[in-house]
Amino acid sequence: MPFTVTMPKLSPTMQEGTIAKWHKKVGDKVEAGDLLVEVSTDKATVEYNALDDGFLRKIIIAEGSSANINDPIAIFSAKPDENIDAYLQQISPKKETETKKETLPSKKEITPAPSATSIPQPAFTPAPPLENYEFPFPTHAAEERISASPLAKKLAKEKGIDLSTVKGSGPQGRVTSRDLNLGAPDQIVTFGRREKPTIAPGTFEEISPSPMRRVIAERLQQAKQSIPHIYLQQEVNASALVSVREQLKGGNLKVSINDFIIKASAFSLKEHPNCNSGFNSASQSIILFKTIDISVAVTVEGGLITPIVRHADYKNLGEISLEVKDLAARAKLNKLKPEEYQGGSFTISNLGMFGISAFSAIINPPQAAILAVGGIEDCVRMKNGNVEPSKKMTLTLSADHRVIDGAEAAQFLKSIQKYLENPSLLLL
Repeated sequence: MPFTVTMPKLSPTMQEGTIAKWHKKVGDKVEAGDLLVEVSTDKATVEYNALDDGFLRKIIIAEGSSANINDPIAIFSAKPDENIDAYLQQISPKKETETKKETLPSKKEITPAPSATSIPQPAFTPAPPLENYEFPFPTHAAEERISASPLAKKLAKEKGIDLSTVKGSGPQGRVTSRDLNLGAPDQIVTFGRREKPTIAPGTFEEISPSPMRRVIAERLQQAKQSIPHIYLQQEVNASALVSVREQLKGGNLKVSINDFIIKASAFSLKEHPNCNSGFNSASQSIILFKTIDISVAVTVEGGLITPIVRHADYKNLGEISLEVKDLAARAKLNKLKPEEYQGGSFTISNLGMFGISAFSAIINPPQAAILAVGGIEDCVRMKNGNVEPSKKMTLTLSADHRVIDGAEAAQFLKSIQKYLENPSLLLL
């Protein structure tokens, strides 16, 4: 008897999946437990094993194509020669992939918006939802008008000079014949003909976001709209932090600045447990996490994922360092297990390695806070009346004001500063 295998739900936020790889081909005998397919979800690429014995008779969703949860992806039968034609007719044509393929669509033709003066306008027109807006960009080049004297135009044509590259000395910057004189090279910006652009201004194309990017967009938009963010910023004297890290490095103990920040955050969350919390929007209740599980934002192809250092307050710097390296490496290969990125009580996002001085991050719900970390920069400080070279790092805390008050957030951020400016406390 034929039966259908549908797109499985492989993460709590998954709405659709993309077939990354089929491990069986049409005609193969499949036993329960065999690796059947790899599915790219909003979080990672997950291996899916067959639940029943059977013969793979038809692949409905090809590699690179996507389907919604519970949509058919393949047809199986109990016998290899069983007729499945009647069974196939029962499947809606909409579900036989021609589903979305994650490829770049062709450029969309843009029709200029009609003139506002040609349409009768009501006294008040409510704005449509953002998702209903069209984006009419101009797609024709503006007429290029260059102010130049007739003689200058004639000479420029004869000498092959592009007038747009000539600095005019006449009234209102008008180019005159003397501006083309080779005896005044300072007036000429560039000689020779330039290649004209072949693409019309305003040209663009639209692409379908990956499942991961779509979920990121939905979650962050919802978070920014529904969570009342409060932002606090603190500059940290990072001189001692850099010095201790270099000392450890000299002893062949390689830990990153981010490892220190994770440990400092874990200790500070223990001192200020209300910051180790979240908010349940469905029940309008506060979530008090009982363990300190720190999510670390990692950039991966197609988006962002936050692997979690569980029980971070119980781990030393070396253990945190090894765990973060392992999680980050497997995250980039889409090999994380769901329990390694689902959950977390607090998030750290570090853009310091990109040379960013400071930034404000959006809270990752249902968590109530996220710490944004900037890069370490050189600076000078006054010490005992003398100017001395130093290091600084800027931390920005985003907190959910429904859960964390400003004073409590400030005390928590100052606690992190205390540990980072006295990094030997993190070695205990």
